[in-house]
Amino acid sequence: MKNLKTTYSKSFRMIFTTVFLFKTLSSFAQDDSTKVEDSGNKPVRSAFESTWIIDNQTTLVPQKGTLEFMINHRFGTVYNGLTDLYGMYGAGANIRLGINYSLLDNIGFGKIKGTVAIGYGITKTGMVNDFNLKYGILNQTRNGKIPISVTYYFDMGLSSANKKDDLPNGNNSDRLSFFHQIIVSRKFNDQITIQVAPSLSHFNTVEPSMQNDFFAVAVSGRYKFTEQTSLLLNYDQPITEFTDNNPQFNVSAGVEIATSAHQFQIFISNFPNIVPQYNNVYNQPNSQHKWYQDLYIGFNITRLWSF
Repeated sequence: MKNLKTTYSKSFRMIFTTVFLFKTLSSFAQDDSTKVEDSGNKPVRSAFESTWIIDNQTTLVPQKGTLEFMINHRFGTVYNGLTDLYGMYGAGANIRLGINYSLLDNIGFGKIKGTVAIGYGITKTGMVNDFNLKYGILNQTRNGKIPISVTYYFDMGLSSANKKDDLPNGNNSDRLSFFHQIIVSRKFNDQITIQVAPSLSHFNTVEPSMQNDFFAVAVSGRYKFTEQTSLLLNYDQPITEFTDNNPQFNVSAGVEIATSAHQFQIFISNFPNIVPQYNNVYNQPNSQHKWYQDLYIGFNITRLWSF
């Protein structure tokens, strides 16, 4: 049995300060949704169409009473080309089914008030059950008095793939992982929204060469070029360094087609996982191929119902 490094007390620790110089970018053209004369302090319209931007969360939290169902799918690697139709018929496919519900609104005080959503999902690889919470702390307003949106996202993963006796310490707490993220976005005009999202991932049990806590930062953007269609970009940069088993960066790009109740994203990425802490900590480079040779085609589908 491997001698693994284990801690539990750090799993709820998230100490970092986020400073973003969005005001320096205020020279971007403003559209009708961000002009002072348009509806005052109301939130900007449609900074994002979906709660997802490929494998990261956006600042969007659906209004209270919204039920969201999602399918996240990853095919196998495109490396084999037409042999397995660029991974679509290949091994290593991964899928997550999830459901979220916006439970409360106007939680907070003063201008810091927002909606709280809770959710559950299960992912094929590792049979990871994830329980998540999303809180919209701050909303960008159309008059510019609040120039950014801020959302907190939390995820707790529980891997159920192995029997208890096969766990490193024979303890069910070995299954647990945690993810904290502060997401800051700004809608610059009708076409462009950009967000920056520092995160802390924690695994209760890791290899001795690794650390239980792992910091990363994601930069994502949307360019909306028609009423229903957008280009999506996402990049995750690891910050923490291990003595061994360092993960590589995550990069992905895709297209989103959205209606009022459905969102469909198709994209290509260099990571096969779906749960965020696994994406950040365990996206290991393939020693036999270049990073751009082991890409994965994937899609996200979300459906919203209002109650």
